[in-house]
Amino acid sequence: MREVTQVLDVSDEVDRTARRPRRALPGDPAFWLTGTLAALVGVVFVASGMAWNQGKLIAPLDDVYIHLQYGRQLGLGHFFQFNTGDEISAGASSLLYALVLGAAYLVGFHGTFFLVFAMGFGILCFALATGLVTVLGTKLVSRSVGVWSGVLVALSGPLAWGSASGMEVGLVMLLVVATLLAFVTEQPWARFRWTPVLGGLLALVRTEGLILAVTLAFAALWTVWAHRHMTRPRRTVLRALWTLLPIAVGVAQLLFYKIATGTASANGIQSKSFLHDRPVFWLSEFADRTMANARAFVSIFLGFDGQDYAFPGALLVFAAGMVYVFLTRPTWRPMLYALAAGLLLILVSVSTLNTALVHELRYVQPFMPVFILFVVIGVYGLSRIAARERARRISLHGALVVVLVLSLATLPSWSVRFGRATAAIRDTDVSVAQWVRGNLPPGSVVAVKDVGAVAYFGGHRVLDLIGLGTNGFAAPANNGTGSLYEALKHLPAAERPGYFAVYDPWPGPSMEPLKDVGVLRTPSEMSFEVQAQPDLGGRMIVPFRWLNVYEADWSLAGSGDEQAVPGELRDYVNVGDLRSEGEHGYEPVLAQVGTQPWTSLGRVGDVIDSARPIVGGEKFMAHNLVPGRPLTLTSRTAMHGTVFDMRVLVNGVEAGVWTRDSQQGTWSTYSFTVPAELVTAPSVEVEIQQPRPLLNPYPDYTSYGYWLSQ
Repeated sequence: MREVTQVLDVSDEVDRTARRPRRALPGDPAFWLTGTLAALVGVVFVASGMAWNQGKLIAPLDDVYIHLQYGRQLGLGHFFQFNTGDEISAGASSLLYALVLGAAYLVGFHGTFFLVFAMGFGILCFALATGLVTVLGTKLVSRSVGVWSGVLVALSGPLAWGSASGMEVGLVMLLVVATLLAFVTEQPWARFRWTPVLGGLLALVRTEGLILAVTLAFAALWTVWAHRHMTRPRRTVLRALWTLLPIAVGVAQLLFYKIATGTASANGIQSKSFLHDRPVFWLSEFADRTMANARAFVSIFLGFDGQDYAFPGALLVFAAGMVYVFLTRPTWRPMLYALAAGLLLILVSVSTLNTALVHELRYVQPFMPVFILFVVIGVYGLSRIAARERARRISLHGALVVVLVLSLATLPSWSVRFGRATAAIRDTDVSVAQWVRGNLPPGSVVAVKDVGAVAYFGGHRVLDLIGLGTNGFAAPANNGTGSLYEALKHLPAAERPGYFAVYDPWPGPSMEPLKDVGVLRTPSEMSFEVQAQPDLGGRMIVPFRWLNVYEADWSLAGSGDEQAVPGELRDYVNVGDLRSEGEHGYEPVLAQVGTQPWTSLGRVGDVIDSARPIVGGEKFMAHNLVPGRPLTLTSRTAMHGTVFDMRVLVNGVEAGVWTRDSQQGTWSTYSFTVPAELVTAPSVEVEIQQPRPLLNPYPDYTSYGYWLSQ
């Protein structure tokens, strides 16, 4: 009786005319034809890249070589160690893809064949995803929708670019489409067998995949609960628990990061997220930057941008497709709710990254097949407005032919972009890696900003200054050059980089202060100018024109920590050193919302010290004190402009006024004595406060550190 109930319950899923489930199997020729077309387009893109590099295979992104390095290390048995002997790090943007590459290396894909595998695997995933889009469109609406969706996905320039790049784009794309198809196939029966498995893999492949997998898991759970009358309670509970597998996988991944690295955030999130990428988090600034990215995405998918992602008005047609399925296919509404919520959350999530709009929007490329599918459904739904069937067919196919022509018109330019990107990576990261391999002394540690190719080809231990492959450097890099210097200074002497292969502009802090104070010896050992030409908009895949290799000089490391003080030194707050700041609860008390105390470096004689520019005041905890004794604050400071009598508060009680005159030179030394009666415990809070809160002009100075003595 239960099986009869299940069969009767699928009536909404069947074709309204045939009254039976649509037949849309991978055996359908359309699956193979659209998949083959996608594979051919991917191969053409790889060939375009080789044509730009005299027949050599080069990846279009340095990030590809980050994954290859992790994959090679996994294949050699060094589990997520970017360098052999390193701590486990989370620098790969895709945990699952790194494991796939590790398996490939283990079975024998080495050297050039390793990159061949990465690109070939991405193209294969692209082809399978294209075929499955054909099946998904057929199941959702009609065969014509499925075929048109498959063709337009196969001929999409952005998708071919991402899939052939060697990144995880193809794998994520395949899992997105496969999970949706499994959900649509299994939902009418309220029994999800494969959807949670595919959703679990999707949760492992990227953070954006985890978001969609979680929303689909909740949709599956809701479906099981809504049909709980169909099965015994125990079986319903088991099925409900099984639908939550993607959530469990996502939690397990975060726990792995937490146990292995000390933080639940992957290194890329710590390095690139608006939540972490500046010294001080301002909610208003975060919202402003996030919305700016979101608006840019909306403009791109409305077709009002020059990136050729979509035809004009495509986002509106996509919305029409969602509405059409919602109104005419009630069975698929749980999927639509999950998909709409997932895509919206993914857009917001990606918009919080400072790299959201770079690298041809590779974070959103895996979800483009879904976008294209619902664009086609939108055209199909709009064509239903016509009264006659012949007019419907003409309007449907006529409109989609126009979309096809637009895709074909932009496809060659995307292949050129792919080739140009590979040439730029050859000019820079790959060339630097080969020079490093042949010219630096054995055993040298090389600090880099683009960590992939230099690690993969360079033959030397690398240190990632941005903090992707090397744990613990994302926060210092996001605070500025001074904090980065302090983090490098704290390394054991043998682990400090002997050479820097770096560029100066963003991403990552400027290298100029390191050159100014002599940590980087000038002139450079070698300089590489990017010879690859930019596109018509002046853009390149790399954000710089010059990449230089410098020898490092650490002879003055730690010199800034010394300072003559009266009495006995009890504590030291090293401003700019995140370790010292954390131990002392140090905070700039900034007078204006949105200002950022980026760390910098200064040098006087043989003393190098980090600092923060302060507009307002500061507060910190002083430790290791003897209660009942006067406390002397000795500051290393560069005062700017107007002289301010700043208030000193100890545990909230005013201790007096500290006047620090503006003097000539990089910095000056000032002292202030706190009365003995205010030192009531071994640790006290000290705040140096602006004299007139709220009103401009504010105190403006550079703070290098505080020495506390008694």
